[in-house]
Amino acid sequence: MRPAPPVALSALLLVCSFLFPRGTEAQVTSPSRPSTMAGRSTVYAPRGAAATSQPLATTAALKILQDGGNAFDAAVAAAAVLNVVEPHMTGLGGDVFALFWSAREKRLLGLDASGRAGSLADPDSLAALGLTEVPYRGARSVTVPGALSGWVALLERYGTRSLAQVLEPAIVLAEEGFPVSPIIAAQWQGTVAVLRQDPGARAVFLVEGQRAPRAGEWFRNPDLANTFRILAREGPSALYGGELGARIVAHLRAQGGFLTLEDLQGHSAEWVEPLSVTFRGYEVWELPPAGQGIAALQMLKILEPLDLEGMGHNSAAYLHHLIEAKKLAFADLERHVADRDHLRGDPRALLEDAYIASRRALLDPGRAQGDVPAGNPFGHGETVYLAVADAEGNMVSFINSVFEYFGSGVVVPGTGFVLQNRGAGFTLEPGHPNRMAPRKRPFHTLIPGFVTRNGEPYMAFGVMGGSMQPQGHVQLLLNHLVFGMDIQEAVDAPRFRHTSGRSVALEPPISDAVRAALEGLGHRIVDGGSFGGAQVILRLPRGWAAASDPRKDGMAGGH
Repeated sequence: MRPAPPVALSALLLVCSFLFPRGTEAQVTSPSRPSTMAGRSTVYAPRGAAATSQPLATTAALKILQDGGNAFDAAVAAAAVLNVVEPHMTGLGGDVFALFWSAREKRLLGLDASGRAGSLADPDSLAALGLTEVPYRGARSVTVPGALSGWVALLERYGTRSLAQVLEPAIVLAEEGFPVSPIIAAQWQGTVAVLRQDPGARAVFLVEGQRAPRAGEWFRNPDLANTFRILAREGPSALYGGELGARIVAHLRAQGGFLTLEDLQGHSAEWVEPLSVTFRGYEVWELPPAGQGIAALQMLKILEPLDLEGMGHNSAAYLHHLIEAKKLAFADLERHVADRDHLRGDPRALLEDAYIASRRALLDPGRAQGDVPAGNPFGHGETVYLAVADAEGNMVSFINSVFEYFGSGVVVPGTGFVLQNRGAGFTLEPGHPNRMAPRKRPFHTLIPGFVTRNGEPYMAFGVMGGSMQPQGHVQLLLNHLVFGMDIQEAVDAPRFRHTSGRSVALEPPISDAVRAALEGLGHRIVDGGSFGGAQVILRLPRGWAAASDPRKDGMAGGH
């Protein structure tokens, strides 16, 4: 996702600049800059906790927990509610990934519920149309929507509630309506031009077909309520091969899309083995490709032996090393990571000590690099995130997205949800492992995170936001594991976002002195961009701690 900076957050930062005193030079030196992104405290709870990007979703998750459901039930209920209240980010038309600790099995597991390209996907036909990349919007960008399969897989294997039961809160909200929250309203407004291009999207998501709902304005989506009722009654087969799926396929085919009904029928979520690295005595876990989680693990391994504490938090030297480590990891990401069935070697080779050392050796502590080459480890040639924990000790790190705001921009009339544009994650470059092909997974940005310590669950976390996700994971983890911040402080701390080349964006509390020093190292400081939205749940010796990002409308809560 690439959300625009919300107006509400800018106002909050202006107020913060008067309420909070200045800190060290590495944090802020100019009185014109706010000194913090903070605005809330860590939530502590005895039995269970939930942290999501919208308060109504957090409330739904907590209600499930209070009524005797577990973390898996609550996570799916929250995801369904987010489809209603944050429709530009997530929903049935997208994909799901999860990392979770099963208290019953006493182990960490991974779930990949991402969809593949349609059987009719043909990169040569796109090239014949004069295209050099997969269309970013429209029917040709749509891949199989995997979210529902992920919801059902979690419920059937680990849940205690039926799909119908966990969909009920979302059905009520979609049918009866709700007042739109401010940051979501601002992001919604920024996509009006996209929504106007599709009759189905215009009818569902624009007021009188013309404008986005304003903050506090009531919004209903009875079409989505009806779709959820169909799924509650008929189960996932309604989408994966049934009448609902047939309507989607027919609509996309009329617009040149690549999906067939057989593609939907053949889809299933997959249980996967997570990847991990050890960092400062903790085990940090990410999902394997086609996701970008391996980039966060590479960054951590590159940075681990460095004297990060001595550099000082968010000093120029500290930020420089993180930015340069990100460049090295992302060069490998862009060259080597694709559908795991199409990789040229074992992805764990990207994390081997000798290979990481060779990448670290390319990091120049005194100068920013522009284009960074990928290594050869094989020897031969925006989104919603939520976390839930329950009294049994289950912890769920869960991410669900339609990729870009409102995904493909395509809404099949009568369904009430937008279809994702994950096909835009493919390349058309011949010979590249991520080249578009029939029934192939595209490169994916979604990455839930998890931390264990001595084989026991410690923290479920995530930072939504496209390419910000690995960068955000690393910054959040360093804030907590290296600099000792509590989890809300770790979420609140100002972030950088490297975009490309020498360009990097910095959040307002990072001082003018640090900005000048970074420019002296060759970085180009740019304005704007999104710095992600984090949610975190931490296991305490007894009870839970939870944090939610002030950059979103969300909320952490407990019971």
